[in-house]
Amino acid sequence: MARMHSRKRGKAGSHKPASQNLPSWVRYSSKEVEILITKLAKEGNTAAKIGLILRDTYGVPKESLITKKSISEILKEKSLLSEIPEDLKSLIRKSITIQKHLAANRKDGTAKRGILLTESKIRRMLKYYKRTGALPSEWKYSRETAGMLAE
Repeated sequence: MARMHSRKRGKAGSHKPASQNLPSWVRYSSKEVEILITKLAKEGNTAAKIGLILRDTYGVPKESLITKKSISEILKEKSLLSEIPEDLKSLIRKSITIQKHLAANRKDGTAKRGILLTESKIRRMLKYYKRTGALPSEWKYSRETAGMLAE
């Protein structure tokens, strides 16, 4: 299948190993991993960042094998999940940085196209999140208020 905005096929992404068994060298229990996840979330880390920290610092290869739940499910149970989904928030941050760049470099055509593509992705993602109920139906995105949303 082609890429979203480039019409190129590209290379396939990485794939996780087929093994769904917990390795014998993992020393954390389900409760300990949940405590670690809540501690890291209270420090202000996102779900993706928590997964990286668990893997690199604590040696937890895949938390869902231990806890039988994803990180976002655990954060939702503990009511620590942010109101704006993480991937949408990162796209909004990206559009803010492009806007700042365009304010200083008005003739940068590549950046103008970049902000159009980024905001197109944001609108597409908003439609999905409104349809699934992750965001309220009256939630709006605009360039002017984007700075307040990404904080």
